[in-house]
Amino acid sequence: MSIPALPLSAGPAMPLLGFGTWQIRGESAYQAVRAALDAGYRHIDTATMYGNEAEVGRALADSGVPRDEVFVTTKLPPERAGRERATITESLRQLRIDAVDLWLIHWPPSRGRSVKVWREFIELRDAGLARNIGVSNYDLDDIDELAKATGETPAVNQIRFGPTLWDARLVEGHRARGVVVEGYSPFKTTNLHDPVLTQIAALHGVDPARVILRWHVQHEIVVIPKSKTDARIRTNFDISDFELTDEEMAAIDGLARR
Repeated sequence: MSIPALPLSAGPAMPLLGFGTWQIRGESAYQAVRAALDAGYRHIDTATMYGNEAEVGRALADSGVPRDEVFVTTKLPPERAGRERATITESLRQLRIDAVDLWLIHWPPSRGRSVKVWREFIELRDAGLARNIGVSNYDLDDIDELAKATGETPAVNQIRFGPTLWDARLVEGHRARGVVVEGYSPFKTTNLHDPVLTQIAALHGVDPARVILRWHVQHEIVVIPKSKTDARIRTNFDISDFELTDEEMAAIDGLARR
């Protein structure tokens, strides 16, 4: 199945559908990432704070999928501000790769240290340790602060997102700045039993979860569902055989106004 991807400034394009690994650790993380890669995912999201980079790296190595076919993201926790090089070096060692495709600041560091961390991100990207750099859980003012101070705008902002959080002005604000919006927790933010979703799902012969994922993709918002269950991992990836109409997209957008 072909999943659309968005071009970034360097390296491979970023698939709009990825696999998230938050709260999955140990052998479960290894098996889940293997299942995701076997199902066809070519975008894996992890973070230093998730404590599973070693398992993600082992799964990548054992999968047989060429490194240049998988988009890999990890993140720097804010308490590691000042230890950026050591953190990314250890992440790369555990992931068993030479560079990540995307490295994010997980949250804005406290006490106004965001710009300093961002300067280190730029330096380490230029040193070849990350192909692209971005942020997570930032607002537009935070992003503008980084861009104004350094002349470098984050490639991506990963934020909590889903139909009930739809905000066209927020999305357009990111796009006007050249920032890709990436959403996490797509199912936690929305009631999967909402009649709008269940009716649309029934019309397409799919489940509401896939409707939510398809909604993200058609809005060109990157989405990273997670699961430990092989069957659910495969089902979530199966969103290429149907398309939501403009009316259905608008109805789902409307969930944010309730």
